[in-house]
Amino acid sequence: MRTSRQKPTGTTYRWLIERAQSSRRWILLSTAAGYAAGLLLIAQAYLLAFVIHGAFIDRQPREEFWPALGALVVVTLLRSAAGWCREVSGFWTGAAVRRDVRRALMGHLFELGPAYQSNRQSGALAATVVEQVEALHDFFAYYLPQLALAAAIPISIATVIFPISWAVGGLLVLTAPLIPFFMFLIGMGAESVSQRHFQSLARLSAHFLDTLQGLATLKLFDRSRTETAAIEKTTSDYRRRTMSVLRIAFLSSAVLEFFSMVSIALVAVYLGLSYLGYIDFGAWKEPLTLAGGLFILVLAPEFYLPLRELGTHYHARAKALGAAEEILKILEVRTPAGIQGEPSDRFPEHMNIDCKDLRLAYDEGGRPALCGVDLNISDGERIAVVGASGCGKTTLLNLIMGFLSPDTGAIRVDGIPLGEIDKDNWRSRISWLGQQPYLFRGSIRENICLGSPHATESAVRKAAADAHVLAFTEQLPSGLDTVVGEQAFGLSRGQAQRVALARTILKNSSLLLLDEPTSGLDVHSEKLVLETLEHLGRNRTVIMVTHRLTNIENADRIYVMDKGVISEQGRYQDLISADGLFRQMTLKNIL
Repeated sequence: MRTSRQKPTGTTYRWLIERAQSSRRWILLSTAAGYAAGLLLIAQAYLLAFVIHGAFIDRQPREEFWPALGALVVVTLLRSAAGWCREVSGFWTGAAVRRDVRRALMGHLFELGPAYQSNRQSGALAATVVEQVEALHDFFAYYLPQLALAAAIPISIATVIFPISWAVGGLLVLTAPLIPFFMFLIGMGAESVSQRHFQSLARLSAHFLDTLQGLATLKLFDRSRTETAAIEKTTSDYRRRTMSVLRIAFLSSAVLEFFSMVSIALVAVYLGLSYLGYIDFGAWKEPLTLAGGLFILVLAPEFYLPLRELGTHYHARAKALGAAEEILKILEVRTPAGIQGEPSDRFPEHMNIDCKDLRLAYDEGGRPALCGVDLNISDGERIAVVGASGCGKTTLLNLIMGFLSPDTGAIRVDGIPLGEIDKDNWRSRISWLGQQPYLFRGSIRENICLGSPHATESAVRKAAADAHVLAFTEQLPSGLDTVVGEQAFGLSRGQAQRVALARTILKNSSLLLLDEPTSGLDVHSEKLVLETLEHLGRNRTVIMVTHRLTNIENADRIYVMDKGVISEQGRYQDLISADGLFRQMTLKNIL
């Protein structure tokens, strides 16, 4: 499966901005609430300065302050409501984006199918879908709204300060660019650090999941202590990556706080020197009053606050870019050509499958899997594809199911190119039974009904009986309603395979694909599964791939694969009589 190269930061950032379209109204609401809180802050500062100046300088009676104090309470409450509205809308902004991205990721993984996922670690994929999608939240909930507020609120504050003192207004305007400038310098390396952090998390997740799944093997081979040391090393690497990200975040906050505090101190020094008479410039025609100075002093920290908050949230931008790089590595893997396109009205009436010169190589052509395979299957035929492990049998099945597309060659079903057949309609005609059946957490009944959710009770029980599932569920307290855990926890391998077989029977498809269906089963379970498959295969097109040469004598035709090509084909007796690869494999199997 091909993957695209890592995208530059500009492209990744544009992808993030495009994701904001789905939650644009929440972003606008968050920005509007933040701006309203900023305007209310200006009103709050004005009322506070008016009350203090009137009380201590003008010596006005207390009764004259009640309207101003009432307005101050109302403004304070409104400002709190605006802050609450901003937080709520910010949450829904991030939630909407995370929902859409996670839905796109899961949908794309479903489109890529098992051929892609079999070459990836489950822990790494889970980390991308869960942790890295979560890392996008702060970018949309806080950074994007703050980007607009960092310009709008300081401009509004400067607009009301300039009429009082051009010196203070000029000082604020001149020092304000220092904060985003240093924020940009510090954040330049934060993106790559964040991406390495997420890669380290993916490795840790994959390693830990592999260790849990193979815990019995590690204990039996007395390697649990060695694996503990390996996990400790991986965890230590993740800890160092995390501390690097935190170090950059704290460093950026400290630098921004330093420059904003210096600027605020300069404003305070100017006001103090003006009141002491050492400075007589900076105001317009009239000298600064206590109300004007107090108004400026209250607003000066708030002038830099949106810029400082932008710096605080700037690491959310770096974190989101790092996470988006990992997400795009999945989203930009092209889906197989066989399952692309719009639904078509053309649909095969019969399962006549014709494969011509199929060629496919993994790892960008470095690992050939199929090297010119020609295959012709008539409707209702039972076909066996045999060969050693790694010869391309499963790859051939994935091509027929549409989970892979060939580099060259074509697959036609009843004369229609597979790429022109609607993928949902095509897969509705297919039943698949693999060598490692996967049962989801739920009841045995729910797992049987996975492909036929609206099946009747009688149909479910008949499928369970035909697959010999009732033989062991009748001994369980809850019967078919017995709950099984992840990876068929609570059932044996043979029992899980029989449940998967019942699921295949219930779907009742016209094309049956079998990928090593008896691999790893005991003799009794293998016999039961084969008996059921023999009955199920009647009046259906059956393709079974296997490296075990027993129980394929009744196949209408056998294809022998070797190193990605069809080396022999024919009926069982014809192949066993010829002095070819099939005969050699059979003799080795017997011996």
